[in-house]
Amino acid sequence: MRPAFAVGLVFAGCCSNVIFLELLARKHPGCGNIVTFAQFLFIAVEGFLFEADLGRKRPAIPIRYYAVMVTMFFTVSVVNNYALNLNIAMPLHMIFRSGSLIANMILGIIILKKRYSIFKYTSIALVSVGIFICTFMSAKQVTSQSSSSENDGFQAFLRWLLGIGALTFALLMSARMGIFQETLYKQFGKHSKEALFYNHALPLPGFVFLASDIYDHAVLFNKSELYQVPFVGVTVPIMWFYLLMNVVTQYVCIRGVFILTTECASLTVTLVVTLRKFVSLIFSILYFQNPFTLWHWLGTLFVFIGTLMYTEVWNSMGTTKSQPQRDKKN
Repeated sequence: MRPAFAVGLVFAGCCSNVIFLELLARKHPGCGNIVTFAQFLFIAVEGFLFEADLGRKRPAIPIRYYAVMVTMFFTVSVVNNYALNLNIAMPLHMIFRSGSLIANMILGIIILKKRYSIFKYTSIALVSVGIFICTFMSAKQVTSQSSSSENDGFQAFLRWLLGIGALTFALLMSARMGIFQETLYKQFGKHSKEALFYNHALPLPGFVFLASDIYDHAVLFNKSELYQVPFVGVTVPIMWFYLLMNVVTQYVCIRGVFILTTECASLTVTLVVTLRKFVSLIFSILYFQNPFTLWHWLGTLFVFIGTLMYTEVWNSMGTTKSQPQRDKKN
């Protein structure tokens, strides 16, 4: 029951979260730091009140282990959000992050000495090809949509290349964090709420280095058009409303992911998150009308098929169908 509930939280929270993130990024592409700070602050305050019992509850997992996890989590969150300011379109952002299956498998082989079947290696190859196609086609779009000046076009391409580098780094760091979490839970038991609190509370001092950028965007948010919040009747600048909804949906999303990490292996968590990204991608293309060519669709199809192959859903369906026949024989 808990895994099913967690999956529901992931899909409902994360999909709606992407909508509000895109609304924010379309108006102010460099707002990643204020978005990340607001998300961390909200979850940290909630955890301090209800999980840490105002600081009176001792953590089940030693703080020194959380310090390592927090460093990775903070870095991944900041880098992923900042990539939107580097000519990375939201659909490519989601497709590229779907490569977490690849990163998880590679690090699993190197660190945990795991071995996989040829079928799973094939599925990962499909995901890799799909991401490569989408990335390559997006690179062509960046150069063609930039200014007619050759120098401006080259600078736009360099910013896009830096964004791809940032996403790649965050992808590998996120996979490493997942494996680290899995080993911690095996050693100390599963404590999803505690991990959620410390992963968001401990990095808060790090935002001091981003304070100037956060303040600048807060000023820009104050200058946005006014919006009357439904059912409440309160009028606020629309960018603050988008940020509030992004924070709330991010909490729902993260809560679901952390529950999943206590109930399932890291690869299963990665699978659920990957499928959620596919649903978000389709919505982003249709609702926001992001540019998406036939090649992008082909790449997305490869990613989706590769993900399904990795989970061996066909084998699972076959097992389910054969079960009633065995029952009849008995």
